[in-house]
Amino acid sequence: MRKLIAFLILLLVFVVILDRVAVAGVQREIATRATAKYDLDAPPEVTIEGIPFLTQAINGRYEEVKVDVGPMTVGGVRLSSVDFTLYDLVAPLEDLVLDPQRLDMRAGRVTGAVVVPVETLNQRAPQGIKVDVDGGGLNVSGEITVLGQKVPVKATMKVEIVRDGVQFVPEKVTLGGGIPVPQPERFIAYRIPIKGLPFDLKVTDVRPVAGGIRISGEAADVPLRG
Repeated sequence: MRKLIAFLILLLVFVVILDRVAVAGVQREIATRATAKYDLDAPPEVTIEGIPFLTQAINGRYEEVKVDVGPMTVGGVRLSSVDFTLYDLVAPLEDLVLDPQRLDMRAGRVTGAVVVPVETLNQRAPQGIKVDVDGGGLNVSGEITVLGQKVPVKATMKVEIVRDGVQFVPEKVTLGGGIPVPQPERFIAYRIPIKGLPFDLKVTDVRPVAGGIRISGEAADVPLRG
């Protein structure tokens, strides 16, 4: 009886170790492929959710995988935070172990979000305009130049999704100096291009957050090839 108990304990320890070794291998392969495909400065942090992992590995399907890329630059736009969640990731165990190069790893669905920091918002803003995030909203202040005259201006901003990016539209524009300016919002409005996001994400939502704006997106049937 004692030998049986000892054997079962040893078997359990072996399964736990194998589970952790296997999960580390899959996480490493995902990180390697993401780094190569999107030319990342450093491998992302990959976490496979769900225990026991071996059950998922044997089936070759992983329910949820989190990928934390960290800061990166996309299309010349600096992002302070980039993270994704892969759902229903298919990666047959046999191919993963015996021939990773031919492995057709793909996710059934991907969700993700990137944060464009205030520093980037200001770099892209019209000259003389400063952007601040205040209580979940965007405010701008500064000066616009009209017919050679500098006019102090303040406004709130809303952010809209446009083709290949986001657009900042001024509202409640307040001018100083007593100089009349027709349609002053045209001097403040601007766009930031957002395209070529990792995992082929398509932008679905944008909103102000502490430190910048958060852009969310989704994609379906996404291959992970190096």
